[in-house]
Amino acid sequence: GRREDRLVFDLQTAVAESFGYASNADKRASELLMQRYYWAAKAVSQLNQVIRQNIEERLFPQTDVAVRRINDHFGEKAGMLEVLDDTLYQREPRRILETFLTVQVTPGIQGLSARTLRALYNARRRMDSHFRNDPANHAVFMKILQHGDGLTHVMRMMNQTSVLGRYLWVFRRIVGQMQHDLFHVYTVDQHILMVLRNVRRFMIPEHVHEYPMCSRLMAQFEKPWVLYVAALFHDIAKGRGGDHSELGAAEVRRFCRAHGVQREDAQLIEFLVAHHLLMSRLAQKEDLSDPEVIRNFARLVGDERHLSALYLLTVADIRGTSPKVWNAWKGKLLEDLYRLTLRVLGGH
Repeated sequence: GRREDRLVFDLQTAVAESFGYASNADKRASELLMQRYYWAAKAVSQLNQVIRQNIEERLFPQTDVAVRRINDHFGEKAGMLEVLDDTLYQREPRRILETFLTVQVTPGIQGLSARTLRALYNARRRMDSHFRNDPANHAVFMKILQHGDGLTHVMRMMNQTSVLGRYLWVFRRIVGQMQHDLFHVYTVDQHILMVLRNVRRFMIPEHVHEYPMCSRLMAQFEKPWVLYVAALFHDIAKGRGGDHSELGAAEVRRFCRAHGVQREDAQLIEFLVAHHLLMSRLAQKEDLSDPEVIRNFARLVGDERHLSALYLLTVADIRGTSPKVWNAWKGKLLEDLYRLTLRVLGGH
């Protein structure tokens, strides 16, 4: 009988049905409702960013703060990236992704100014199929992934401004998508970005104490951006019905082909997406003292690079599911599986 201002899990189905939502083959009525809600909440958040900055500028004008020119298209003002021409994105849509690369490579940039946010919003319809298929945009997106530094911040910014979903149409489908199970507490898009963050943390010296083994493996891993792409796509096909790992592998194969990823790297990325659940399942449900279990797994991964990559993605994935899912026992099982398999593969 208490009043409740939260749309808790137990009420979502009834509320969805009262709004006329019906379950389909892929999604429950409650998932359809909540996805619509999260899309609306994101739009409100975007608007609030612009309004808040405008109010601050009106109430607390910083007349002594000038725009520091970065290049021909962008400047920096009070820690925010400022587009120098309001019509830039409409005239040259390929500058949209360059915005986020500029944020990534320019020290001191904390976010996007209200002017830049408005310009991005006004150019949203220019992010069409031509935009998605433009080789110049493919090149810039790969630069963002391969640069690494600031990647999580930039990807979250791209998601918040809806640029990520407009560029990667498959990502757009999972924005705001709930996962009604006992493990996931985040929407699919937020879970993916959390996993990406976790992989990035393995690269950052300040976080070595969290997962020493992961940090050591990551420091030795050539082309860490391969793991960033795998993290971005590992759950990209959630909510479609069917095997999301298999469907996701097909999606990342198309991405790699379109973005000019070398064959060897593309094959590893596809392998990781296709098998991202395997190591967790084996570690928790199979008898690791059975040599046949280890031999079969070693045969599947094939070499130390594939094993290390899958281990790193698995740890990042479990940690990105819920703050309560990871524990020392799971960590020990995964580490045991890694070491036993490495021994079979001829490593140390």
